[in-house]
Amino acid sequence: MKIIEVVRALERFAPLPLQESFDNAGLQVGLTEAEVSGALLCLDVTSSIVDEAVEKGCNLIVSHHPLIFRPLKRVVGADDVQRAVAKAIKHDITILSMHTNMDNAQGGVNFKMAEKMQLTGVKFFTEKQVDGITCGSGVMGELPGAMAADDFIMMLKREFDVECVQCNQLLRRPIRTVAICGGAGSFLLPEAIAAGADAFVTGEMHYHDYFAHEQEIQIAVIGHYQSEQYTYEIFKSIIEEQCEGVRCVVTSQNTNPIIYL
Repeated sequence: MKIIEVVRALERFAPLPLQESFDNAGLQVGLTEAEVSGALLCLDVTSSIVDEAVEKGCNLIVSHHPLIFRPLKRVVGADDVQRAVAKAIKHDITILSMHTNMDNAQGGVNFKMAEKMQLTGVKFFTEKQVDGITCGSGVMGELPGAMAADDFIMMLKREFDVECVQCNQLLRRPIRTVAICGGAGSFLLPEAIAAGADAFVTGEMHYHDYFAHEQEIQIAVIGHYQSEQYTYEIFKSIIEEQCEGVRCVVTSQNTNPIIYL
């Protein structure tokens, strides 16, 4: 099977028009007519991720975050992005990134987060239409049973392997309805409140956005990497279902640049 067939399968699931205007999802580096020797699945692309692809015999890397987010004016090894690009070209490795198109897609990143929380009735709460496709930046669903705020936070720590959850004042009523936006989701807090969510779970929030929501909604910020870390499961499912025989390898590297001491 050729690389282009894997690219098409992933882009059928999360079409590129679904990405936000600031984004640079899609093909990043390389050609697509070669046969796939293996697909390395990851959140971020670094030069060490490219090394891992070489070591494991994968000529395709599928990431969530784009390797090339801002335009490159030169490739001279001045930073890790340039080194990764040069190394990928040298070893004939193609890089595909499925970013905000995968965030916004039905069954995408936010739905995967909801699955980890065992939410039911999951749907977009910021629904829109793009090229006739229903999509949205955030989803909302119901917990299997009402939870106290402290139990809810402990559940997030367990399911997302989080060392520290940043919260506002703990809610003094049961949490039933949960709104979700993976990654940096501050912009969706007002919509989550308007939609009647008891809790809002995201990866990053601005400091001032925590203010003035005490006992209105439970804010739970679990970390950007942690919120999107299971995206590889979506890639793996699509490739295995639609690209028979393509070997999927999940990276063994944790690329989260933030550590907790």
